Amino acid sequence: MAERLRDAGFEVSEAASGEAALADLQRFAFDVIISDLRLPGIDGREVIAAAIDRYPGIIAIVVTGYATVKDAVDVIKRGAADFVAKPFQFDELLHVVRTAIEQRRLKDENAYLRQQLDERFGLGAMVGKSAPMRALYQLIDTVAPTSATVLITGETGTGKEMVARAIHQSSTRRQQKFVAINCSAIPEPLLEAELFGHVRGAFTGAVGSRQGRIEQADKGTLFLDEIGTMPSSLQMKMLRVLQEREFERIGDPRTVKVDVRVVAATNADLVRMVKDGAFREDLFYRLNVVPVQLPPLRERSEDIPLLVARFIDKHQAGGEGKEPMVVAQDAMRRLMSFEWPGNVRQLENVIERALALGGGRRLVDVDDLPPEMRAEAAPVSFVPRLSDDGVDLPYLVSEFERQLIDQALARTDGNRGAAARLLSLKRTTLVEKLKRLGREVDAEIVV
Repeated sequence: MAERLRDAGFEVSEAASGEAALADLQRFAFDVIISDLRLPGIDGREVIAAAIDRYPGIIAIVVTGYATVKDAVDVIKRGAADFVAKPFQFDELLHVVRTAIEQRRLKDENAYLRQQLDERFGLGAMVGKSAPMRALYQLIDTVAPTSATVLITGETGTGKEMVARAIHQSSTRRQQKFVAINCSAIPEPLLEAELFGHVRGAFTGAVGSRQGRIEQADKGTLFLDEIGTMPSSLQMKMLRVLQEREFERIGDPRTVKVDVRVVAATNADLVRMVKDGAFREDLFYRLNVVPVQLPPLRERSEDIPLLVARFIDKHQAGGEGKEPMVVAQDAMRRLMSFEWPGNVRQLENVIERALALGGGRRLVDVDDLPPEMRAEAAPVSFVPRLSDDGVDLPYLVSEFERQLIDQALARTDGNRGAAARLLSLKRTTLVEKLKRLGREVDAEIVV
């Protein structure tokens, strides 16, 4: 068996007993273990259990001449990937091994993709350590595992869809679809069909049946962006979806049942719209089960350095391994003092523009900012407004220090001695600070 597996391209180690196998497992993390079920001394069940306990991802395949259902069930329950009964053809075993390896590869790939999704759309994608953001993270953690309807409000550009995706990714529905629709981007006659779907011949141009977004989001999350623009004719239908979890496609008398979580968002004042009669009061209360108010960027200016670093990493040309660009102190002061009517989205656009105009320089300066920011009078310090919830002083101090060190190194093309002089530090002190910040410091030999 070992020779045939080597011929098939595998690297194989052999063990004459269960004890020898366990000794080998202590020395090396194998991908696959193939064991007979009946062994002298420690039997195959114990070997498999010990292997899986030490390496939960290992693929365990059992070979035995005692091919009973009880044996197979018992070993599979202990974590074995498959069971092969003797006598068998080698091609049968090879197929089992390759199938198990492919299944593990797909599982690992799915886990990696899920991690990427969590990093891109989960809480890990949200940037900020200010008091308003900490409160937001706690609220998302609390509400995400439930099925409660959420209404996200906030100014344009504050990241309402990102919060909706974070709620979905942190929920028990994360394996299902997240379906988004912008109610303001679709004309009223088409919005109904887009939401509820239709059957063939329901209206002119309906040449076939089509699922709506609500049905597509079954078992998952439906995100209704700009819900305040939804026409009054559709608000009653949406209310029924929220109350009864059912609807009818256009042109179809049959009722469709759905299990969907609704997250809505708006930058409009729905309370005022309800008073003015522009939005249904009953729909508002159905949507506003868990209200989430996003803070504008001007109320969390201490998060701007973190956001700037994230956008530089996202948009800087040159790929991995390139020294990141840094923002000069005066430019950062102007970014932190600006009012940001377009919020985080506007900040990202400003950083992308500055990088494009940088001409390969490592330092983003005031001249790289838009005219309205260059004209701003810079405040005297970086100190953010102290809110009732306080600030994270150790973080702010370390972030301030990191930025100044990055600027000094950028101005001196990485010369640590010259950078230390700019910072009024000893060179050895700067090196120690770099190590504390997790920066690689090249070894130096004195000859």
